[in-house]
Order: sequence, then structure tokens, then C-alpha cells
Amino acid sequence: MGARLGTKQKIIEVAESLFAEKGFKDTSLRAITSQANVNLASVNYHFGDKKTLIRAVLDRYLEEFMPQLERELESLDLRTNVSMKDVFNALKSPLTNLDKEFDRGASRFLLLVGRGYSDVQGHLRWFITTRYGHVLDRFTQAVIQANPKLDKETLFWRLHFTLGTCVFTMASSEALLDIANSEFEMNTDVEAMFEQIVPFLASGMCAD
Repeated sequence: MGARLGTKQKIIEVAESLFAEKGFKDTSLRAITSQANVNLASVNYHFGDKKTLIRAVLDRYLEEFMPQLERELESLDLRTNVSMKDVFNALKSPLTNLDKEFDRGASRFLLLVGRGYSDVQGHLRWFITTRYGHVLDRFTQAVIQANPKLDKETLFWRLHFTLGTCVFTMASSEALLDIANSEFEMNTDVEAMFEQIVPFLASGMCAD
């Protein structure tokens, strides 16, 4: 059992690294098994197929992120006046806590989510909405509560523009922090960067 668990973990970690670097479409199972030094049958045994492996890679992060986000959103439900900044600040702890569980966890997580969209991985969207749809619905309701004027179409576009901004910013966080330090002598971190992005996102979501 221990050997099987070790092999499974090795496959997931190698797959995650390659998926983040090359994307889901351009990463073959053969490339994963070669780098992990396991045979193809091991992938089939533990995951069945590439789609299931992709879901397993992302679910490591989702299992940490989603319950924490749900708790943050539950605390918003207890308040009568909720601003858009409050809604986006609910993402802060769940995201930054990923860095405590994984190496560059927040940036890696959002990069993988972004890969799911850019590579048109419809099965991944199905997986996330099926398993965590109740949390996503709760987040959407919090956005609507903060800005009831949003119609469904505008909400759709602005949520995806928000996702795109977060994916680019967090996925490029190391480079952005280096630039901030070299050009502006700002010795900052991901949490401080998040403080910068929240007002921007909130303003965009509430724009006329």
C-alpha cells in the first residue's frame, strides 16, 4: 500500500508541475510517466485516464481552498451591509493559506485554474461546479448582495474578467514582486499584493 501511495503522489506532483508549465493539452501522459519514472499502467491504475488525473491535481488545492472560502462567506451572511471589497477580501485567507500548504500554492492554484479555461477543459469546469457548486453559488450571491444592480449577463462577464485578473496577477506574483522591489524598493509579499488588487476588482465589479 505504501508503495502504491508513493507512486500516486509522485505522479500527481510531476503532473502538476508539467500542467502548470505546459498546460493540460500539451502535456502527454508519456511525458508525465517519463519524468516520474513510472510506467503508463501506473497512471491507469491510480487515475484511469488523463482527465481524472487533471481533476486530482487541482482537487488537492480545491480541498483546502473551498471549505475555507465557505467559512469566510458564512461570516459575511451574518452582516447586514456587505461591500464588494468585503466579498473579495473573503478570498484573501483561503488563497494565501495555500502558500502554507504548498510551495507557491496560491499562484500555482490560480495558474492551474487559468490553464483549465485557456485549454478549454470543460470536464474540469463540470468537476468544480459539481463538487463545489454550492460554494461558488454562495460567492455569486455575495457579489449580488454587494451590488444588486448587476444583471446576469454583466455579472457573468465581470466575474470572468475578475478571474482573469487574479490568474495573471497571482501566476506572475514572483515577477511582479521582484519588479516592485527593484523599481520602487517595495519589500512586499503576496498578502500585500492582494491588498492592492482588491480595490481594483471591487471598483471593476461596481462600475457603471
